[in-house]
Amino acid sequence: MLAQDVKFLSRKIGQNSEKIAYMQQNGRTDRPGLVFLGGFRSDMTGSKANTLAAYAASQNLAYLRFDYFGHGQSSGDFLQGTLSYWRAEVLDILAQLTKGRQILVGSSFGGWLSLMMAEALRDKIAALVLIAPAVDMTHRLMWQEFSQTERDTLIKEGIIYIPSEYDEKGYPITRKLIEDGKQYLMLDKGIAYHGPVRILHGQKDTAVPYALSLELAEKLQSTNVETYFIKDGDHSLSNPENLALLTHILDGLMPTL
Repeated sequence: MLAQDVKFLSRKIGQNSEKIAYMQQNGRTDRPGLVFLGGFRSDMTGSKANTLAAYAASQNLAYLRFDYFGHGQSSGDFLQGTLSYWRAEVLDILAQLTKGRQILVGSSFGGWLSLMMAEALRDKIAALVLIAPAVDMTHRLMWQEFSQTERDTLIKEGIIYIPSEYDEKGYPITRKLIEDGKQYLMLDKGIAYHGPVRILHGQKDTAVPYALSLELAEKLQSTNVETYFIKDGDHSLSNPENLALLTHILDGLMPTL
């Protein structure tokens, strides 16, 4: 990992003040920068984030990565997080910490947030690179997949824990997360973004089925969409070959932007 200082962006939310941890690299101002949006319950120190840091340094590109509210080194209680909160947070981060057009690299949950940013900030988003994008995950990958018992428990108690290979305790899912997510569902209405989109997905992904990326490619209004399916790829797509593919895709995108 490149040696970088962690900085903090303060956000005032009602009576509370939150601190969002981030790391930032400077680069050329005449080229789009890179912004990495990580996954649900992940942080900014993983292999994909570090690979992008090295790539940005080698290409003299600006690069930003950060931890969401309730994640990593940022403040806040994860259980208080909602799509509305995280969406507003990313909008603030992009407004305050980036200049000019940006390529958003979104992994899993970060892919859904990246798509939200593309609709909200169309002129600012130069391109999207989505890795196993968990679009509409609160409905498609959570609520629809829950058993009736799990749904009843969630409604009654306000929280359930779902098994995850990335967390032995399971992921805590709150009722307010599911209910709040309904207003941001995208696949049924289509996605109003016309810039370049590159989608990478492992066909052995047990967290986000790769069929979701096929549906996403169909629902994007952009005609500049390419999908890459890795037959032996898992959800993380973090082995050296997968990371090399990620930087190869960026190499192909950069001259067109």
